[in-house]
Amino acid sequence: MRYDCLIIDDEKLLADSTAEYFNLFGVSTAAVYSVSECWEFFLRDTADLLLLDINLGDGSGFELCRKLREKTEIPILFISARTSDDDQIVAFHIGGDDYVQKPYSLAVLLAKVQAVLKRTGNGPQAIEKEYFDGRLTVDFYGKQVLVDGKAVKLTALEFRLLSYLIRHENKVISKQELFEKVWEDRFTGDGTLNVHIRKIREAIERDPGKPKYIITVWGEGYRFCGGKE
Repeated sequence: MRYDCLIIDDEKLLADSTAEYFNLFGVSTAAVYSVSECWEFFLRDTADLLLLDINLGDGSGFELCRKLREKTEIPILFISARTSDDDQIVAFHIGGDDYVQKPYSLAVLLAKVQAVLKRTGNGPQAIEKEYFDGRLTVDFYGKQVLVDGKAVKLTALEFRLLSYLIRHENKVISKQELFEKVWEDRFTGDGTLNVHIRKIREAIERDPGKPKYIITVWGEGYRFCGGKE
């Protein structure tokens, strides 16, 4: 699963409250509390920005940053109660993008994160205006779907569902993720999802019984294939 932001901080209460606040404002955020949990996170998920504490129970945020910089240019914002100029200089020298002192204002930190995501082309702002493959057109801004140049009707929920799958093209999306990200309700039933997938297929597939766009991955979820299975 892709998140806009990952918080790595051994102050569990602070990390969780910050993640909860960010999620309320549409910045999808997860929290882990150690170096080892950070590496475990990246085995299964991705994030577009990191908020990284310096003092972690099983290691140093500085060392974690160095190792991450060997693999990725993901923006890293340090969050720390340490106030010395030397710490800030080290943070920037090893590849940190910003240094925010604790205690921080949640509103100000959110604004910093949103600005970095927008500037780097990640997060909710980084959405293409349109999907087009020669047959299927999905206008994300105009909320319109065309097949072979002719408009087809989808409900608002079906449009959000199709758009989410397209934006994660070729990735298997679990039913639970669709419930949480499209419905914003983790308790939605499988039957409801299946009905909406069937209606989308009837609208966009050449043969809904043998779909090429939205593929069922049994036991896992669905994958949008751009018309190629």
